[in-house]
Amino acid sequence: MRPRDRILANLESIYRESYDRARTSGDDGRMIDLESAYMRDQLMLEILLDIRDLFAVAPAASGGSALEQLEAIRRLTRLR
Repeated sequence: MRPRDRILANLESIYRESYDRARTSGDDGRMIDLESAYMRDQLMLEILLDIRDLFAVAPAASGGSALEQLEAIRRLTRLR
């Protein structure tokens, strides 16, 4: 499993390259779009990494299967 820091650094690297190209070409609109997309993708990726970490710890603590854990997450996130 890849470490959290490495995954987030890869995400930043991808966006940094695109942002630098937009800055070099003077495309301010693209730079703004990339900043927003980066923040959104970073947040979503951190949430997914948190879920990954939960699955890595939860089986030992609860003894539940992955399907049982998914069902528990579904129940937690269901709108009432």
